[in-house]
Amino acid sequence: MSFTYPSIRTRLENGVLFATLDAGPLNLLGVDLVRDLVSLVDTLYSDPGDVRVVVLDSASPEYFSAHVDLTAVPEYTAEAAKAGGPGDGSLGMFLYKLARVPVITIAKVRGRARGGGDELALACDMIFAARENAVFGQFEAGTGSVPGAGGIQHLARRLGRTRAIEALVSADDFDADLAERYGWINRALPDAELDGFVERLAKRIAGFPPQGVRAAKRAVNDLTLPEPAAVRSDAMAFRDLVALPESRERLGHLADRGLQSPGDLERDLGEAVGQYPH
Repeated sequence: MSFTYPSIRTRLENGVLFATLDAGPLNLLGVDLVRDLVSLVDTLYSDPGDVRVVVLDSASPEYFSAHVDLTAVPEYTAEAAKAGGPGDGSLGMFLYKLARVPVITIAKVRGRARGGGDELALACDMIFAARENAVFGQFEAGTGSVPGAGGIQHLARRLGRTRAIEALVSADDFDADLAERYGWINRALPDAELDGFVERLAKRIAGFPPQGVRAAKRAVNDLTLPEPAAVRSDAMAFRDLVALPESRERLGHLADRGLQSPGDLERDLGEAVGQYPH
């Protein structure tokens, strides 16, 4: 059993694996980070050792994970494919596997979680976020595409039909308080209280007999997670739509203004996708 990765810092304490994403200032879901996440999840399935709970957070104060690396979609998809079997070569199917991992997973979010970064958080069992600075969003519709890694499936189930459509087609940002009110996340907490709250909860759960915790998670998953076919369909729709000329044009416009670089555009991406010149 090893939990050592180039782009994820880890610490194991009292049955809780604290896993901190550390893949640059934006924590883009690219080749390196996806490779390490796949390795982490594979270990949790095959040899979790004493791990009962995983807390996932970010080394970047501004970004939990900005989104996928849009310059390396085939490459990170190939890494994600290593987590599944034939026909499951997508980030969505890897995150579906993460959602069913036989330990409890908690996303602790500071900063921005958009696109694939939000979908990573949604694949966890719980999400707790800093009230002052956490931001959630699925911006894909603003570029002519759709979320392809579980965002549609999770938000429709959590938010209900009308709020899910609002979140998806507005392509806008949702602060932690609004995300909590909509059911996107479990709770928004003051930043100063977030670490202590999550650590206490994680260690409390880790101290319980694991059989009952796993059985409860399996039962809820069976009632609430989508069928794999729906996840595959979303992944195909994302790949097809993001390749369309209008999508490429809009992404190119955003790239010229600073997409995937630390700066104002990434900080205010929800606003930026609504400012395409007509």
